[in-house]
Amino acid sequence: MGKTRNLGAKGWAALALAIALTSCTSDLATNSESGGYISADGSITVVPPADREPAPDFAGETLEGADISLGDVIDNSAGDVVVVNVWGSWCGPCHAEAADLAEAAKRLAPQGVSFLGIDIRDQTASALAFQKEYGIDYPSIYDPDSSTLLDLPESMMAVSPPTTYVVDSEGRLAARVFAEVTVETLVDLVDEVRGSGG
Repeated sequence: MGKTRNLGAKGWAALALAIALTSCTSDLATNSESGGYISADGSITVVPPADREPAPDFAGETLEGADISLGDVIDNSAGDVVVVNVWGSWCGPCHAEAADLAEAAKRLAPQGVSFLGIDIRDQTASALAFQKEYGIDYPSIYDPDSSTLLDLPESMMAVSPPTTYVVDSEGRLAARVFAEVTVETLVDLVDEVRGSGG
């Protein structure tokens, strides 16, 4: 009889994340316990300030090889919000939303909003080509094994790309989108997070 291995909470989370990230989708339901506003189709969650949890300090090397972390981006964003997008060049919905993300980043930059990508399960060359194709100028952490996502709270996990977060000025997870985003959605979410004291 073979030995059983106790993975522990972190191990099971890693296993579940690895299984979930083998495909991408634009139509996933959110966890009903995540609090705040949840859209009718379950794709958008907005968390009230009192219930927000700290965002992990996503860190690693960019696709171009420079060190970066969410903390660096927050420090350089003049105390404003940061939009974090989890993507992969192999993911169809990620292609569908890429031009809108690039446009939103340009539109929101004058307001002090920064963007950070997390490129998962990808090849560097394919990811760089993706950025060039859609005119994405903001940096992305290159994360082929998705390890940067393991410290997300369970209620705000990135089950599959594309997933987009809005991190408030205090470094807390204020909103999550489990679907293709549009310029209008991102602008509205940023405005809502700011208006709620984030």
